Amino acid sequence: MRIPIIAGNWKMNTTVAEAESLVREMKPRLEAVAGVERVLCPPFVSLASVAALLRGSSVKLGAQNLYHEDKGAFTGEISPLMLAGLCQYVIVGHSERRKYFGEDNAAVNRKAQAARRAGLVPIVCVGETLAENEAGRTREVIVGQVQGSLAGLEGPLVVAYEPVWAIGTGRAATAAQANATIGLIRRTLAALFGAARAQELPIQYGGSVTGANIAEFIAQPEIDGALVGGASLRAGDFIAIVEQTARLKGVR
Repeated sequence: MRIPIIAGNWKMNTTVAEAESLVREMKPRLEAVAGVERVLCPPFVSLASVAALLRGSSVKLGAQNLYHEDKGAFTGEISPLMLAGLCQYVIVGHSERRKYFGEDNAAVNRKAQAARRAGLVPIVCVGETLAENEAGRTREVIVGQVQGSLAGLEGPLVVAYEPVWAIGTGRAATAAQANATIGLIRRTLAALFGAARAQELPIQYGGSVTGANIAEFIAQPEIDGALVGGASLRAGDFIAIVEQTARLKGVR
């Protein structure tokens, strides 16, 4: 059985002090939840201090991005070797990286490969825009992103389906829509990696997930968790998402 995973992507929010305060508020109740992988992804500047707060905890830490080279003259970038030993997960290919920073599938694949070489688990994001969705191109776009972004990846990884039109808009996909597209992703993974591995890999839904709607997503058979944006900045909401996931789909 796949272990569900709930990851909180804090994006470009929280100072170091605010991140520490949020972790202190969340940590006791998050640690009390069994059967669900819990991951916090603060900004780079807070990774070290959050890692210290989580040391010895069952709550895991993730970065929001990385560069595909280990070191070099790449001013402002963060390498996988800088993250190794500090966190366990890293988000790659988020739609905001694709949209604002021009990352294509090949760039996402290079980053995911670099993460795996460093022993990090990549959370690889895929998702179609509103225009692509309304033009009936969801299948084409998703299959292309999965094939291009995940080709050749070995070892542990997570896929996050985040329809771009649902991120930060308050307009979540329906549970049935999300489940159908995640089923498509799993079939595409089976073509890439074989059916057995495709059945083992967790696939999250992301896009306006809250404590009020998580249950309808988690109840779907193909959905193994959530990549949570805005709600992960509110301790009560994020805890509610994790606790409901544990009740509905936690592995014991």
